[in-house]
Amino acid sequence: MSKQPAIGLIGVGMMGHGLAWNIAKAGYSLTILDHAGNQPTGDLRDLGVLVASSIEAVVGVSEIVILCVTGSPQVEAILTDPDGVVAHLRPGTVVVDCSTALPDSSQRMAERVIAAGGEFLDAAMTRLPPQARTGTLNLLIGGDPALLDRVRPVLDTFSETITHVGGVGAGHLMKLLHNYVSLGFVALLAEVAAHGEKAGLPMSTLIEVLNQGGGGGMALQRMTPFLLQGDASNMPFFLSNAAKDLSYYRQAATASGVDQTIAVAVSATLDKAVAEGHGQDFVPRLAALLRS
Repeated sequence: MSKQPAIGLIGVGMMGHGLAWNIAKAGYSLTILDHAGNQPTGDLRDLGVLVASSIEAVVGVSEIVILCVTGSPQVEAILTDPDGVVAHLRPGTVVVDCSTALPDSSQRMAERVIAAGGEFLDAAMTRLPPQARTGTLNLLIGGDPALLDRVRPVLDTFSETITHVGGVGAGHLMKLLHNYVSLGFVALLAEVAAHGEKAGLPMSTLIEVLNQGGGGGMALQRMTPFLLQGDASNMPFFLSNAAKDLSYYRQAATASGVDQTIAVAVSATLDKAVAEGHGQDFVPRLAALLRS
């Protein structure tokens, strides 16, 4: 791999746009896939980012192909469809999957990539689109440590910390554990806030009491602007994605044979909000939905 490898990126949504911005700002040659789900790409084009009309075109010019899409079905389609990445993979190409995915799917996809002559890392992300834009994400890596060392300079462009967790799929499993805890805290706070509001307690006082005791932390920080001003933008993460992540966590828990009593309740809360038409609401709005 050359000192400044050419990068391809598939998935320029709310998270992927930040990845693309930082990779391009660092001086890498970057080609992205044109897709209806992309965020506006004018600012990326101004940085010299190329936009390709097909996966074949992206893979054909890239030494590292980064995926940043919704979940395992999308990853599997992008990699294994007849016109997907694997069909056009050049020997030695590295596929880095930054999506939220099921660990067993990641292992199967890695096998397909390796059989085609490529290499594979899962690089699950924590934090949110604002941190993607500022290049301060946390990455959870599954795969060969030597391969991580080779691609680390690219990953460094959009991350603050990089943690090698284990073999392929371990990064994605750790992401599911992380998101279950994070979203579980948020769901708990949303339910408590709904209760407090219905009981007529001042929301500012509730937040103060939680911060002074065991209820403080990142989840409360992310929820506070909505609880006080109705501003959900501090946690720009869709309820539909939260429900999907909890579903993935439960599938992984089932595969491991571990108890998931609390996860079932959190998942049901998120699924209900989505079923009632709020999938495209940001997660903090759950507190309002639980009041009704």
